[in-house]
Amino acid sequence: MKKIILSIAICISINTIAQSPSARFKDGLKIYLNDDSTRFIQGTGLAQIWFRYNDNNPGSAIYGTPKKETFDVGLRRVRYQVMGQVTKKVSFYTQFGINSFNSLSARKPGLFLHDVTAEYKIYKNYFTLGGGLNGWNGTSRYTSSGVGNILGMDLPIIEETTNDVSDQFVRKLGVYAKGQVGHLDYRFAAANPFPIQNSLSPVAALSGTNSAAYSTKAPEMQYQGYVKWQFFDKESNLLPYSAGSYLGKKRVLNIGSGFTYQKDAMWYRNPNLNSPGGMDTISTALQQFAVDVFYDSYLNKEKQNAVTVYAAYLNYDFGPNYFRNAGAMNTANGTVGTASFNGGGNAVPLIGTGQVAYAQAAYLFKKDLLGKNGTLQPYASSSFAMYQKIKDPVFIYDIGVNWIIAGQNSKISLDYQSRPIFNADLNGDIHETKNARRGQVVLQYQVSF
Repeated sequence: MKKIILSIAICISINTIAQSPSARFKDGLKIYLNDDSTRFIQGTGLAQIWFRYNDNNPGSAIYGTPKKETFDVGLRRVRYQVMGQVTKKVSFYTQFGINSFNSLSARKPGLFLHDVTAEYKIYKNYFTLGGGLNGWNGTSRYTSSGVGNILGMDLPIIEETTNDVSDQFVRKLGVYAKGQVGHLDYRFAAANPFPIQNSLSPVAALSGTNSAAYSTKAPEMQYQGYVKWQFFDKESNLLPYSAGSYLGKKRVLNIGSGFTYQKDAMWYRNPNLNSPGGMDTISTALQQFAVDVFYDSYLNKEKQNAVTVYAAYLNYDFGPNYFRNAGAMNTANGTVGTASFNGGGNAVPLIGTGQVAYAQAAYLFKKDLLGKNGTLQPYASSSFAMYQKIKDPVFIYDIGVNWIIAGQNSKISLDYQSRPIFNADLNGDIHETKNARRGQVVLQYQVSF
């Protein structure tokens, strides 16, 4: 009986809201709560579906079966967002969904929370405080990427250095401050990193000497910040996630810089000189610093043809010789025989102690290039990393094209990615194996509302 009464009450409430003169349904799934549209509740959704061919790394296997190549279909991302401006000063934001679901994933994945935040605007747009499970990260622009408007086929994951190791897909529980003062946009955050023991992905254990790994001690607080100077149009700071392209609708030039710091996040072993055969375990901080520039501008405001350029210098310090292999939605779950240093599938030494240069660029043709079928946006991106552990550069590049059918709401991306293969020599040094590069081709369809 109670359930029946509750159901009736909910239906009456929905009907009342829908018929109320202050409720306005416009701009998609958005309910305005007052007549001047300053208070609202909004819902959005997104799906990115991959159709992929991958030339697997040497020695790749699926449950012990050798696989030289793989064709797979996967859900790279499925996301739902609900956000709202409750009062003039109070707002909330939630996001939930799944990531990287393919045939090798555990079946029947459950939707999980990405973001749950509430914030209070203390003084205009100059100073806002918020907290919860959030992605208000520092270091660089794409340490917090907007998944709905990525420039290329996928995010610059090389800038998401702790992804699913000490965070939940770049989100952590913590507090943040943000604001815009004139041309200056800033964010600062303090968060509790997740212990690596409850990471869903395997985390390398401490082994050898002078080779850092994530510490299993209780994590210290992590501090982050990012500031940028906006020369032309201002970007929204409503959400933490930065756009990859505005598709000819804005004129943006930003220069930014950021950092991340966590005391004793890492540790490594070294011989104890005072005790023959003994080893000392030394804790060290996680430290990151970056500078970047982002330019995205229409060339002709009416035609909306545009160029996009982004470049970043990233300095990563995870302790001596740290590295981590990673591959997006990996196409293998093991290796057999003589495997490369990369590991199986499409993995590559992606993150490590050292320095990285990352860049991406695109040209957007006029908005009606294909008539009612939209327009095209060819692009290219690359990362060039020099890591302590590896003697040769890790050079990865992508070339592709976005078919912009209906803005970011309906988009098809065709992407080719080339990655290097590494192996150890007789001295144990890691070098690139020349003429052994591997590639993958991905066709992605994105639909969003």
